[in-house]
Amino acid sequence: MRLFFAINFSQETVARLAALRDELRAASSRGNFSRDENLHLTLAFLGECDAKQLAAAKSALDSLKVRPADVRVDRLGRFRRDGGDVWWAGAAENSALSETQRELTDKLTAAGFRLESRPYSPHITLARECVTGFQPRGITPFGETVRSVELMKSERVQGKLTYTAIHRKDACRGGV
Repeated sequence: MRLFFAINFSQETVARLAALRDELRAASSRGNFSRDENLHLTLAFLGECDAKQLAAAKSALDSLKVRPADVRVDRLGRFRRDGGDVWWAGAAENSALSETQRELTDKLTAAGFRLESRPYSPHITLARECVTGFQPRGITPFGETVRSVELMKSERVQGKLTYTAIHRKDACRGGV
């Protein structure tokens, strides 16, 4: 099964992200646009995992100190790709989020997972293979305080990419 760790958002934040996605879609000639229920912020991507790796991933999450983090979406950007770009909503720098992500990747690496080595860039994917005249830009910031991290399973269900939370760790009360 394909696994990743994510921060999922409230319905209000998802609605704001979906509005940005819809604005992008209206200005695009083509693209694969994220469904509302798939809008999330990835902390670490594991890829295909077996039962032993699933157990190790759950253990890493259980031992993680989850800190409440104010995630503020403040810009639209893209990763250029042949055949169409990946468009995203970017989250502002945040020490609590960065510490949680760094601690999680350290625990996963210690458990034997091979993770991406590029610097962490917190973002929410809005579209893939997108061809548009849209330009990256700043936006009026919005977001929420997030208080949990979830281990997610990625699979195709009736032809649709579906993400399902299979394990969760909440922040300690008071953030401690």
